[in-house]
Amino acid sequence: MPRSTINGDAPFAIGSISFRCYPHAGLDAVAVVAELRAQAELAVVHGFDGVMTSEHHAGFAGYLPNPSQLAGFLLDAMPTGWAAPCPLLLPLRPPALVAEEIAWLAARFPGRVGLGVAAGALPIDFEVMDASMDGLTARFARGLELVARLLRGEDRGPLAADAAVARCAEHPIPVLSAAASATAARRAAANGCGLLFDSLVTAARCRELVDAYQAAGGSGPCVLIRRVWLGDPPRDAVDRQLDVYRSYAPSSTSSHWGSDEMVQATDPSSVVDQLVDVARAARADALNLRVHVPGVAPAAARDQIARLGDQVAGPVRDALRREETRR
Repeated sequence: MPRSTINGDAPFAIGSISFRCYPHAGLDAVAVVAELRAQAELAVVHGFDGVMTSEHHAGFAGYLPNPSQLAGFLLDAMPTGWAAPCPLLLPLRPPALVAEEIAWLAARFPGRVGLGVAAGALPIDFEVMDASMDGLTARFARGLELVARLLRGEDRGPLAADAAVARCAEHPIPVLSAAASATAARRAAANGCGLLFDSLVTAARCRELVDAYQAAGGSGPCVLIRRVWLGDPPRDAVDRQLDVYRSYAPSSTSSHWGSDEMVQATDPSSVVDQLVDVARAARADALNLRVHVPGVAPAAARDQIARLGDQVAGPVRDALRREETRR
């Protein structure tokens, strides 16, 4: 069986190279949205296949609270390509509502919407929503099962009468589940979802989880996030952000992190080689690239988007697709 059932230009397709969109500090809310839309448009114009948005609350630096809504904002500005809230923190919302909203977003942008979900780990996200973190794994598992079933159009309950949900029977929406353990990988396989790996996890750990996923029957896309910089990276800003992540990540997750796992070089061909090597080592089908950290200015981000799109995305995509044909 091929490693992924997602092909072509669909979200999370084999070999897809997507870009992570984050808000910049120092801009007001209106300017934040305008800059994000401009960067998403720039990404697809310069060769990225799509964009991803993610979630934290209470003004957590570098994040916004509304990844699905933001994906819609970005799609409206993008002439081509796909967008996915990825990851959305599923336990903070009724799962049925998540599926409805994603299904209707896909009705507005057919074939251009995906979804990635995670359980969440930052306490403030739950505090501001007046939500408990008790039983988080079990709540996430129940929500994932429902969302995945609805977005495949396989539910026979009341939501089957919803026109956008019903449309998923013929036009299923691909779903990724964030995975940091073999249990999570097997859960994704059981629910017909792909895998999403964070930017700090080592390639060796990804490989272990992909192996567990495939042994459990998983055949969806396995997508690896990586920080990347063409030229000299903003090292101090990156280190500060990594310290923030380490401050709240569960030890079970952070124990499998590397130092920073950044892909960086002044020569684009070296960046290409590093990305292909890490994808091969991780057995990842697709890559999601990140340049943003708090302190990176919009102009610098735009420069990186254009250069990486023009000089890196295409060769990496071609290499990953060649890898797939040899399996």
